[in-house]
Amino acid sequence: MTRHLDLRHVVSPAARDLVELANLQDFDRVQEQVRNLRGCTRPVNLVGHTATLDATTNTVLRSYSTANEPTGRLLTACGNRRSSRCPACSRVYAADTYHLIKAGLSGGKNVSADVRTHPRAFVTLTAPSFGPVHNRRKTKAGKPLACRCGESHSEDAPELGTPLNPATYDYTGAVLWNAHAGDLWRRFTIYLRRALAAELGMTQKALNAALRISFAKVAEYQQRGLVHFHAVIRFDGPDGHTTPPPTWATLDALTHAVEEAAGRAVVTVESDAIGTREIAWGDRIDVQEITALGDGELTDQKVAGYVAKYATKSAEGSGTVDRSLVCRPCGGRGYLRGPDGFRDLCADCDGTGQAEPLQDLRIQRHVRQMIRTAWALGQLPEFADLKLWKWAHMLGFRGHFSTKSRAYSTTLGALRDVRRAWRVAQAEQSRARAGLPTPDENTTLVTESSWAYLASGYRPGEELLAAQTRHETQQAKQAADRAKTEGELWL
Repeated sequence: MTRHLDLRHVVSPAARDLVELANLQDFDRVQEQVRNLRGCTRPVNLVGHTATLDATTNTVLRSYSTANEPTGRLLTACGNRRSSRCPACSRVYAADTYHLIKAGLSGGKNVSADVRTHPRAFVTLTAPSFGPVHNRRKTKAGKPLACRCGESHSEDAPELGTPLNPATYDYTGAVLWNAHAGDLWRRFTIYLRRALAAELGMTQKALNAALRISFAKVAEYQQRGLVHFHAVIRFDGPDGHTTPPPTWATLDALTHAVEEAAGRAVVTVESDAIGTREIAWGDRIDVQEITALGDGELTDQKVAGYVAKYATKSAEGSGTVDRSLVCRPCGGRGYLRGPDGFRDLCADCDGTGQAEPLQDLRIQRHVRQMIRTAWALGQLPEFADLKLWKWAHMLGFRGHFSTKSRAYSTTLGALRDVRRAWRVAQAEQSRARAGLPTPDENTTLVTESSWAYLASGYRPGEELLAAQTRHETQQAKQAADRAKTEGELWL
């Protein structure tokens, strides 16, 4: 039974709530739930129940209900991939992405280890220029050069990536490029096969019968607010990673095909307001060979780590906000339909459709102008399908940050299933140690469950426990890093 305490003398709401939690009947379970989240910043609160039954005897083997929880709810990790939103869950996502990319380069996770011998390249495709920006230039020898503005900027200079002359910068073109970058990548993959067939002097049908092209890509924001793509492209035999590609499928052929496909891939945009635009890749195209071994070269581990790092980042790296700017009550339309069916001005946004005034955003002028441009373009009928107002905080980009071809390697879902199966096995072992019955392998099990979303986030007292968990995790990581460094120095 919960004891009623007079905590009015405790000034901190979080401390008061923590004392209340500590006086619950099972405070250990409260701590266990928070620890299991491994520092998640905004967990999902669920209420409901689940039960596993033996279909033969109709007996309940195990059951769970949030009614038996001290706080009456179950906390589950948010699973957000973005490090700006949840560092803890993004680390799990990054680890999964690392293993996914690594499996496609070195084998494992049901991928043949022979992929190490297949031609593989790390390809970078960038956006074109929409006007000169402040940057840090270098010579081929690595010697720093002054910016076009005449100054030598530091690495953390706030003006990096912003236009030298905002009045002449093509903001419309920049936003539309971001909005169509995903479609441009799709067309690039189509032209890549065509260009490779032309490079090898064969038909596409013959190419597809002898060769399979697999890839995995991730999007990264540049400081100027435009995305560019990093991709791992691999040649396989006709049956995928289990068969070697033909001898004529070389890295040189891949390099030439990438350059040709990047030059041919174009998305044409037509608009009465802005005219006809051609969305195409920029001139900077980089193709590097991925080697399984080697000192200082682009190895499997380096590529997988690089892709995993950017898979957890979003547009915040370019200085924008990490939240939607759409007014929730009106859904960005700026109006609500009243009982009479007429449009009534939304009182929450005063008809702007914006959750907060764009001029009040604490961001650079360049980023704010890209957001304004995305919002303005989104109001044009010809761009209604792009929903640019919805993706204005992403500076127009609305594609997936990381994608892969079906035959590249395993999937994130498969990796999560393995982790879930491991947890189930651990639970079964705990039941066996406690003397509880375990289901027969030949028994058909039926699961009945019902769940409902309650809220997101912690109680104030739970937030203190989560902060302690984050601190302990950070301390353990620092201790591991020190031990690794000391071991390397000893060697």
